[in-house]
Amino acid sequence: MTEPTPTPTVPVTDREVLGWAHTARFFTTAAQLHQLPETGLPEVAFVGRSNAGKSTAINTLAQHRRLAFASKTPGRTQHINLFHVGPKDAPNQLWADLPGYGYAAVNRDAKARWQKVMADYLVERGPLVGVVQMVDSRHGLTDLDRQLIDFMAERIYAGEVRLLVLLTKADKLTQKERAKILADTQEQLAAYALTEEVDIGVALFSALKNIGVADAAHCLHEWAQLQPPPAATNETEGEGADI
Repeated sequence: MTEPTPTPTVPVTDREVLGWAHTARFFTTAAQLHQLPETGLPEVAFVGRSNAGKSTAINTLAQHRRLAFASKTPGRTQHINLFHVGPKDAPNQLWADLPGYGYAAVNRDAKARWQKVMADYLVERGPLVGVVQMVDSRHGLTDLDRQLIDFMAERIYAGEVRLLVLLTKADKLTQKERAKILADTQEQLAAYALTEEVDIGVALFSALKNIGVADAAHCLHEWAQLQPPPAATNETEGEGADI
């Protein structure tokens, strides 16, 4: 398991992939899975515990201060927000900003409702080709983070969904601490490499110090070349999960 790098068959520079990521712009929002449009584009979901730096990471990649709303109140985002990425007249990827998970001080009914939407999206959404999971580098993978990976493990094992774990807020660690948390996380994620189809990457990330931003953009750009399977109906919703 290594840090994400651009595919050798599509040589691109940091400047090119960052320029591509900077094209991200708001497309639509939905409160339920069936409200999401079928565009035929590969989709990448951004997930993470509340306060893990998810919105900040999206805004940094897009070079847009308020593309994804970073609320001072964790748990406020309760919808799936979609963003087009790529040329204005021919976008080639959709980013899906999903609600944060793991914040307890939220009305239980509301929490269950939006986390079911997130769970259904990760398991049922056909165009989903990759997931970017934000993990606070000061804490590493928590039980909730591992539960989310376990929840979509079947799709990861089948190669349907790729996973990139970004260890956020890396600027708050020393060089030695960064090396340790990176190695520890790689070791934990290696336990999921049970099939040849598994594609899991991990990288340090800091919006403040621009650490890992180009690495993440390279990975996302590579995923834009993937073709999602034919659209499937989302009429039947599962019971979701408590994440």
